[in-house]
Amino acid sequence: MRISKRTLLAAAALLAMATAASAANMIGNCEVTGEKGSIPLASPAQAGKFTVAVSLPAPIWWNGDTPESIKDGMEYCMAAEMAWRAGYDKLEVKNVGWDALIAGQASGFDLAMSEISITEDRKKVHDFSVPYFNSDIGVLTRADAPVDAKSIKKAKIGVQQATTGAAFVTDKLGVTNVQVYPEQGDMFAALRAGQIDAAITDTSIVLAEELATKGKSVVIGQYKTGETYGAIYPKGNANNPIIDKIISAMLADGTIGKLGIKYLAAAWGKDPASIPYLPLQ
Repeated sequence: MRISKRTLLAAAALLAMATAASAANMIGNCEVTGEKGSIPLASPAQAGKFTVAVSLPAPIWWNGDTPESIKDGMEYCMAAEMAWRAGYDKLEVKNVGWDALIAGQASGFDLAMSEISITEDRKKVHDFSVPYFNSDIGVLTRADAPVDAKSIKKAKIGVQQATTGAAFVTDKLGVTNVQVYPEQGDMFAALRAGQIDAAITDTSIVLAEELATKGKSVVIGQYKTGETYGAIYPKGNANNPIIDKIISAMLADGTIGKLGIKYLAAAWGKDPASIPYLPLQ
């Protein structure tokens, strides 16, 4: 059978169209699966793109050390999917210091996602999205010098400033020897250097650090708090209920669950629910 030049050209055109369509369904390394523009924003923070703030580093959730280098991760791909459903194929990432982010001193974004626990105090400063992840408080120690539920009360504990973990250590555990660090990376560096006996923050975060240290640190347990993660919105912004609708749709259709399997369960190598709960003694 002889194939005409016209047939070849038509086939090439179809292939080009298919390739373009496939490329259009990616933001960074994230495959976006919803309908583009199905839930449009009233007006984005920056024209022509969806802007999300994060406090780096946040491995597994945001894979990269700078906004320019990040192409995937749990929350990055969530933001990419939100951008797509809002009608944008460009995602702008802004790195913001944790204190400034939590205190409401940052601006110029549609939402912020940085493993942020929803609390009543924070609701006074921010609007929060619907919850998208359940989180408890985990205890990370050096593998060669672990603490336990009893010795932790007298141990030197590292916490990150202005986090729910910091409040938990003093208010619930009653620990008095506490070292406060401005950033998460500083706290983990202090643990690796032997300057503190344990680091306490969200179980999801300490599991990522356990993996990164390749056995030099270990999550020895967690405390039940009932906390959830949510995105921070600019207070009173007209886009907030619209983005809530997008997140709710992503929860309902399994998109967020699939991202959790891909980025969280696979990366940690264990289910956070398998980490034993420690008693508040």
